[in-house]
Amino acid sequence: MIKIMNYGQVPNSEIFARVTPAVDVGAIVADILSNVRENGDRAVLAYCAKFDKAELDTLEVSKQEIAEAMDAVEPDFLEILKEAAENIRAFHSRQVHSSFLLTDKPGVVLGQKVTPIEKVGVYVPGGTAAYPSTVLMDTIPAKIAGCPQIVMVTPPGRDGKINPAILAAASIAGVDRIFKVGGAQAIAALAYGTESVPRVDKIVGPGNAFVAEAKKQVFGMVSIDMIAGPSEILVIADGNSNPAHVAADLLSQAEHDKLASAVLVTDSRELAFAVRDELERQLPRLLREEIARASIESNGKIIVAENLMQGIEIANEIAPEHLELMVDDPFAYLDAVRNAGSIFMGRSCPEALGDYFAGPNHTLPTSGTARFSSPLSVDDFVKKSQFSYYTSEALAAVADKIAAFAEKEGLQAHGRSVTIRKEGEV
Repeated sequence: MIKIMNYGQVPNSEIFARVTPAVDVGAIVADILSNVRENGDRAVLAYCAKFDKAELDTLEVSKQEIAEAMDAVEPDFLEILKEAAENIRAFHSRQVHSSFLLTDKPGVVLGQKVTPIEKVGVYVPGGTAAYPSTVLMDTIPAKIAGCPQIVMVTPPGRDGKINPAILAAASIAGVDRIFKVGGAQAIAALAYGTESVPRVDKIVGPGNAFVAEAKKQVFGMVSIDMIAGPSEILVIADGNSNPAHVAADLLSQAEHDKLASAVLVTDSRELAFAVRDELERQLPRLLREEIARASIESNGKIIVAENLMQGIEIANEIAPEHLELMVDDPFAYLDAVRNAGSIFMGRSCPEALGDYFAGPNHTLPTSGTARFSSPLSVDDFVKKSQFSYYTSEALAAVADKIAAFAEKEGLQAHGRSVTIRKEGEV
């Protein structure tokens, strides 16, 4: 049964306690990365046989396999995928930033050049589960950014095939190449390149502890989006909220993983107890009851605050991945929210809407990193270069100031490189 806590009456260490996975996979992942780096496809194929129980002749998905997948997916679901893709494109298209020039000073041109990342790798969990939503969310912003090549990796089933829904989503999103490989070995293949898998410049997408650790270890050789932790939801709900709706929204994240975190913050003790009872009614109806129950009982909590503004401050301290404002006027509280990955406003905006369909991205900062990081966006798929141009007259006008700055820092050659260009100096 979920814990109910009164804020101010229990230690803050309990209120703000975080899930800390205890499994250390660093050494195992380091061995996998080293093996793939040295042995390429041979190592990757061996890991596919070992971990996925799939005996593969080739790693790359063929055009015929993609065509067969499009035929295998129900037409109604294909239309849903296409509509979701359009919603995601519409939202992310507004994130595009242009290059710019500053020419307000005589003889000086300054600017910033925005360039798409050339090769992007997208990791999509697979095997026993299928997440076509991840394909759309992680690929479409890269396409909008103008990335020339998008490479997707996802683990195959025992039959050596990829779930048709994942391949259909990849086709709709515009993935260029797809490979049947998952786990740390997929991250290694993308980071180092193999005979089949091209080396990429950035890797995005969620995964298990091995994938997260692999991304951490290859960072620096390639860029990554983030190190994703267990899924989180925090619902702020007032006394007018429907406890069945609140409970359903908490369970929507609890069913992800036993380490997932589902938190309710409310100013109503009556709602707190009603939601606790409702959770117990709804849990037995879930196919993933065992997972959801473990999450609720180990990591779930209901925090009773004095008022909603105190609830907002509790949420800011927790900095959740998903934040629901289940109140009468959510826009009245929006400015007070400082730390959250994605915010769901009102009583008719469950978090699942954002997972699949609304348009904002569902790849979000977890484990409190919403204090300083952002959802995946078009910005993650571009790099920015700055440039400067000065005429000789413009440089001469500021040469002495630059030399003084350099002298203050004890860097004589810096100043000399400027003053030597002044007319008449040798």
